[in-house]
Amino acid sequence: MGPRKKNNNNNIEILIAEDSATQAEELEHILEERGYRVTVAGNGKQALEAARKRKPTLIISDIMMPEMDGYAFCKAVKSDDNLKDTPVILVTTLSDPGDIVKGLECGADNFIRKPYDEKYLLSRIDYILMNRELRKTEKVQLGMEISLMGRRYFITSERQQILNLLISTYEQAVAINDELKARQKELAERTAQLESANKELESFSYSVSHDLRAPLRSIDGFSQALLDDSADRLDAQGRDHLQRVRTATRRMGELIDDLLALSRVTRSEMRRERMDLSALARTVSAGLRKAQPERQVEFVIAQGIVVDGDSGLLRAALENLLGNAWKFTAKHPRARIEFGVMQWENETAYFVRDDGAGFDMTYAGKLFGAFQRLHAVSEFEGTGIGLATVQRIINRHGGRLWAEGAVEKGATFYFTL
Repeated sequence: MGPRKKNNNNNIEILIAEDSATQAEELEHILEERGYRVTVAGNGKQALEAARKRKPTLIISDIMMPEMDGYAFCKAVKSDDNLKDTPVILVTTLSDPGDIVKGLECGADNFIRKPYDEKYLLSRIDYILMNRELRKTEKVQLGMEISLMGRRYFITSERQQILNLLISTYEQAVAINDELKARQKELAERTAQLESANKELESFSYSVSHDLRAPLRSIDGFSQALLDDSADRLDAQGRDHLQRVRTATRRMGELIDDLLALSRVTRSEMRRERMDLSALARTVSAGLRKAQPERQVEFVIAQGIVVDGDSGLLRAALENLLGNAWKFTAKHPRARIEFGVMQWENETAYFVRDDGAGFDMTYAGKLFGAFQRLHAVSEFEGTGIGLATVQRIINRHGGRLWAEGAVEKGATFYFTL
């Protein structure tokens, strides 16, 4: 594409009031490419001085500026006998209905939404310039007072100004609405694609995990049979190799079980009900004690924590969180595990706290990813699926999950519902 052809606009001077050097430079380039002569001022005060020294044909002003904002600048222009017939375009986000009334109050001629569309901007300039002669015959109307959102405004704009301003506001509102519709459509399409991809992924995960069980059982079974029937014909190294095979298959079996559990968390239907988390935590802790009665662990469980949630999913969440605390305190001769509730930034947060191995907060972002581990398998067993499962459960309840910890100073996992 060749260079844009310049129009014969050299006799038209446009004053830009814009405190952002980047945006001012971009606007200046657009207008100069169109053949206009351009002057740039960094704020309303500088722009007013420039306009009084050399009257511009048109003014384009940002609203948010230091020293003198766009409204005050526009009002000053319209109050000056020499400048009052100079059209003023205000650049705004149009995020507040009051912007429109303030624009009427200060006598603005048009609104342009930021970030502006180049084609629309130029069309507005063309329209205003073509109607300059019409404006000269327009008479100022009697003032009127209006009330909006508890504030009163006094309007003395010309009929043409009011019409132009309202038309530009309507056009911008239509453009915003069209953009929102397009984004909603795009979001709906992407959501549908994501849901489809997730379903396919979950189905694949479930299928693969399920189909892997049979060959793993065969490997483990034949390895055991070989050890039972032919151990005397194997040397120590051979027996060690077979034990390693059996250990690996058992670990793979645990990983499959965890993957299936993770898949069920996503696929299962939510059934909310009133439930006692304190009682559930006591049940889970009793199971942990029964599995390893020799351990010296103090459980501190707050009373009366009742929530609305899916009992099956929240049981799985507490089993993972309390199980983690149990596991990572195993190397301490005595340990303390606490389940409680607190207020956190105007939310009710539930927590599981321990005084075990803890973790380095530098790697906290990896905690809730599937297969992510912050400790070696040789230190603590596990597949790295547990916290990912908890994350999904909490997400399905509309809550959030986060953690704090320090190496050898324990860890605390918080969640909301």
